[in-house]
Amino acid sequence: MAKVSDVCKHVRSKNAGPYWVTFDLFFKDEAHFAQYHDSPTLSPELFAGLYGAAPDTVKQFSVPSLNMVKVSYGRKTPQGGEVERDMHCGQQFVRLLDVELEPTMPSGRSEQ
Repeated sequence: MAKVSDVCKHVRSKNAGPYWVTFDLFFKDEAHFAQYHDSPTLSPELFAGLYGAAPDTVKQFSVPSLNMVKVSYGRKTPQGGEVERDMHCGQQFVRLLDVELEPTMPSGRSEQ
């Protein structure tokens, strides 16, 4: 399977206000976007495991015109708290780079 770093030309993380963290995955081209934009690997459970996010707060948005997927989750504590290690969340994307992506399931097919 391909890693995020293999199919994306740019991956970034950042604050989305004091209560949210967001990730932008810019795929290399339309073909990579089509193959991986809706990967079952990019699940709420992945973000719960990597970042301790509550799965019910994980939101995912595809932006086909930019060959990009945005994933956001609610922070456990507001930005700038006493235990904050990356106040702007600019380093958080690194954990995603080695994640292996399953391809998106083709329309009309169900997983066996």
